[in-house]
Amino acid sequence: MAGTELTNIRSPRVKAARRLTKRAFRDRDRAFLAEGPQAVREALTLDGVTVELFATAEAEIRHADIVAAAAAAGVPVFRVSGEVMAELAQTVTPQGLMGVCRFVHVPLSEAVPSGARLVALLAHVRDPGNAGTVLRTADAAGADAVVFTDASVDPYNGKCVRASAGSLFHLPVATGSRVEDAVRHVREAGMRVLAADGTGKATLDDVDLGAPTAWLFGNEAWGLPPALLELADEVVRVPIYGRAESLNLATAAAVCLYASARAQRQTLHRVEDPSTPAV
Repeated sequence: MAGTELTNIRSPRVKAARRLTKRAFRDRDRAFLAEGPQAVREALTLDGVTVELFATAEAEIRHADIVAAAAAAGVPVFRVSGEVMAELAQTVTPQGLMGVCRFVHVPLSEAVPSGARLVALLAHVRDPGNAGTVLRTADAAGADAVVFTDASVDPYNGKCVRASAGSLFHLPVATGSRVEDAVRHVREAGMRVLAADGTGKATLDDVDLGAPTAWLFGNEAWGLPPALLELADEVVRVPIYGRAESLNLATAAAVCLYASARAQRQTLHRVEDPSTPAV
């Protein structure tokens, strides 16, 4: 722990971290900010990912276990003033911990190997909160990977990192592939591609979801254009039983991913125990 508190927002170290709020600098430095105890705690579970940690005096006490874990891992920990933390943070009420982390994404071939069973493909998803929530949901549903195609939001956007609630550090994330290339790859890996879209004739109730599946999710406002819908093996809509016009992207993705996860678990159980009745 550095003995001197960083109080100058113009200090080189603070300025170097602050510039990571801009995508151009993140891409150049191949680093990003992980804000808050949950993100920092999960980042520290991966060797060599956390480069340095900034902590206010209050956070050092409140999250002593995290600060100790960082120090034990050889991560430099710098005490900062509240003013400096406010300069680094992208939230109204900073939680006092900010990690500088190396990029964690992997190549598409590594994220989705042969044998993968459940993947989320994000096509033209622009809202970082939605993207981070889909990542968190995919993690909770036991998905193998999330693919951010080239026209989608940066997964290292601060809001996306926060919305993922640490899941960015839990499962493989691939970035930068064209949608067409990502679809081709997951299909070659043995997965069928289902496009989630309100125009689908089939609903989740109509489709057998037990097979390895890559779900293709589109833009929040206009969904998936016809050219991308044609890439899918089937276009599927979430059934609306009430009077709501539609579901937002993150909610629809949660319904689709969990429906697949449940069906796949039932299929696996039937294979392991043939006496298990189909539901």
